[in-house]
Amino acid sequence: MVNHNGRFAALMTFALGFVCLPATAEDWPQFRGANADGVARSTCPDVWDATKNVRWKLPLEGEGWSCPVVWGDRVFITAAVRTDKPAEQAAARSQPEPPENQGSQRSQGGRGGRGGRGGGFGGGRGANLTNADYRWEVICLDAKSGDVKWRETARTGHPPLPRHGQNTFATETPVTDGNRVYAYFGMTGLYCYDMEGKLQWEKDLGTYKMRAGWGTGSSPILFEGKLYLQIDNDEKSFLVALDAQSGEEAWRVDRNEPSQYSTPIIWRNSVRSELVAGGQVCRSYNPATGELLWELDMSRGRSSATPLAVGDRLYVGTEGRSRGGFPGGNRGGNNGGSNGGEDEDGGGFLFAVNVGGSGDITPHADSTTSEHVAWKIAKSGLEASSPILNDGYLYLLARRGGIVHCIDAETGATAYRSRIPDARAFWASPWTSNNQVFCLDDAGTTHVLANGPELKVISQNVLGEQAWSSPAVANDTLFLRTTEHLYCIAAEKQ
Repeated sequence: MVNHNGRFAALMTFALGFVCLPATAEDWPQFRGANADGVARSTCPDVWDATKNVRWKLPLEGEGWSCPVVWGDRVFITAAVRTDKPAEQAAARSQPEPPENQGSQRSQGGRGGRGGRGGGFGGGRGANLTNADYRWEVICLDAKSGDVKWRETARTGHPPLPRHGQNTFATETPVTDGNRVYAYFGMTGLYCYDMEGKLQWEKDLGTYKMRAGWGTGSSPILFEGKLYLQIDNDEKSFLVALDAQSGEEAWRVDRNEPSQYSTPIIWRNSVRSELVAGGQVCRSYNPATGELLWELDMSRGRSSATPLAVGDRLYVGTEGRSRGGFPGGNRGGNNGGSNGGEDEDGGGFLFAVNVGGSGDITPHADSTTSEHVAWKIAKSGLEASSPILNDGYLYLLARRGGIVHCIDAETGATAYRSRIPDARAFWASPWTSNNQVFCLDDAGTTHVLANGPELKVISQNVLGEQAWSSPAVANDTLFLRTTEHLYCIAAEKQ
């Protein structure tokens, strides 16, 4: 579960008395970038391997599928470090390796293969590590050198919940506004630091049972001085807005959802700004008040992929599941995970939503459109990776089999559904740069595709380390996290 965050344009100045530095086209301040759409506003290198075009790489200690975020010359990452393991099992806390040592290590944690399972960080399916000792860290790096500017421990102790063997206790991606950085470790807590690493405030938002002990994955987002978190679980799901300066709660609304893992987004369209949260029912809220604007029943399934908004069009859906049915036709309330995740059949649809909806915009059962739904497609291929739009085509990546589904974004028609040669499972979300689509599989290979209605692989960039985190692209540089390292990749200047 990867984390998993449309129109989020440049982050705004806070209205409550302190200056927030404006985001630039070069920054990557949250999951999927400044606009939460996976579009690189600077040039992404298109050729690399474990040594070629690697400016530096930092050995990582602990676990974390959280993505790096970038502001100016700073890179932020989070990690959960198990401290009761023998010292020889922990990675060395070191400075970036010199070029002659880069590429010398290879992950032994499992490569995911065509079966798509991958090795994860261990612990088994539904790993109960609640008696293990951990420390949760927020780390700030120098983007040019990889040197550690500061490393702060947010919390030490036992995890409040178990996790899936392929999940981590640091899966949620932090978010920054250039003034502060906000690190959310699921139900372990929310922590706010200034840019020099001084803790400003922390918040406990409660501990709630998650489906089948799989853990959490939804990341926080920022908009106009508020921090938003989607906390869907099997006990008491809710969406909450916090004052970003103080951490005080601005509003909270209950949600009729089982455990979900997608990240909410801000959809800035020609009519208004909307806070959109996925689930078995996609819902749009007024970000200022939490008022429900519209809802779209997506026929169950599981919400891991984050919605995508581009201009006046929103793309959202759920992963198709086929593990039994809801008793009594329940469309997915907070009892939705009571059978250990086995009662979540349905889903698999992708919807294109037009601007201006209100109330229930769900198409009738015998229709694929409604006043505000442009199209609906079944068996879309939407799974853990969030969709990407590039020059009129949507790209969806399968968790198994290395399959990419390319869709005409205007009509919903399939351009192609093909297996990328030698590709393994996809968990990380794709990104775009220079009219190319970058797809990182869990073996650490990035497949670079040409845009268009036919599959054309331009290059395959191999690192040989397991990777689930979605990278960040800023200042013509790629920051890519594997289980073992954070890579800084930049093409040599001519």
